[in-house]
Amino acid sequence: MKSRLIGGLLLVVGTSIGGGMLALPIANAAMGFWQSSFFLLLCWAIMTCGALLLLEVTLYFPSGSNMLTMAHGTLGKPGLVVAWSSYLFLLYTLLCGYISGGADVFANLADYIHMTLKPWQASTLFTIVFGSVVYGGISRVDWVNRALMFGKLGIYILLVILIAPQTQSKNWQGGDYHVISEVVMLMVTAFGFAIIIPSLRIYFEDNTKALHQIVVIGSLIPLICYILWDGIIIGSLPSYGPDGLTSLMQNPRPTSSLAILLSNTLHNPIVTTFFNGFTSICMLTAFLGVALCLVSFFADGLKMGTQGKDSLQLMIISLLPPLGVVLFFPGAYMRALSYAGIFCVILLLLLPACMVIKGRKKFSSPYVAPGKLVIPYVLIAISCLLLLNESMHLLM
Repeated sequence: MKSRLIGGLLLVVGTSIGGGMLALPIANAAMGFWQSSFFLLLCWAIMTCGALLLLEVTLYFPSGSNMLTMAHGTLGKPGLVVAWSSYLFLLYTLLCGYISGGADVFANLADYIHMTLKPWQASTLFTIVFGSVVYGGISRVDWVNRALMFGKLGIYILLVILIAPQTQSKNWQGGDYHVISEVVMLMVTAFGFAIIIPSLRIYFEDNTKALHQIVVIGSLIPLICYILWDGIIIGSLPSYGPDGLTSLMQNPRPTSSLAILLSNTLHNPIVTTFFNGFTSICMLTAFLGVALCLVSFFADGLKMGTQGKDSLQLMIISLLPPLGVVLFFPGAYMRALSYAGIFCVILLLLLPACMVIKGRKKFSSPYVAPGKLVIPYVLIAISCLLLLNESMHLLM
């Protein structure tokens, strides 16, 4: 069980620490380190509460049930429609972002070994290679993810050690907290690990103690990593100017451009090599977790098996649409992560809160999320504020 517990924690951490981590310093630079750290802590608390509510709802139903079954069973047809649309758009949008980011990483690695990959070639190669891992099911994803996660955490620690001496406390000063209205959805997306809870329930059956530990501990690790990462990147690089972090917001290849910026500023080729490896693994672990969730979602919604011919069909309908979007709109990395935040709020905050309020009147669960009914109603209010804020930005 200890081995499986570690695997579950790494799946949560791997789903969280992905493309969002690479984008956070770029998005948070204008807000400043201290302000962004406060809002990261706030987003962690909100998203973890939503995850615990979703865990309770998951246990209302038989193992193998996904968001569609849960929404329909608690909220009826309106809940089913909202779950279908928001889940589909969220996971497709995330996969668009991770395929786009993964293609950037592949193209950068190809340049490193003096090869040239066109954007469509890098995107297709990334999707095929790592889609084949997802095709093997959660057990294969678990073991591949474990290897990648240990590598990622090891490189992360080395990067912190190498870059930390170059940080300057003056770079942490200043910033405008009002920028939170523009980047809050990216922060929300960075804690969107709850999408993997139905799959974890299958893996751990009804072991509520283990599932609770995985959600809480697994979400704390990304929070600590995000704050440290923001600290060393924002502290070692300028925030403004043509070579500043904020200039990368509109860059079609932000991850590789950030690696170049680090290399030019720190003059340390070892940092550049480690950073390229780190970005590669981040994209892979996030892609694996999200793709696994989408396959499970379609299997539940379309009542299909996860073996043989059905499995191949599930892979096609899961990966082909986001790949197609990336092929026609390359460089959609930052924008995709921001749009994903909208569906994160609907699916991982608003829906779980509503499902718990209705579900507690109809079902019993071996696990009850803390906070009684106060937390669900607070999360509904926060969700409405976040969606209103994003709607205003889209209309401007």
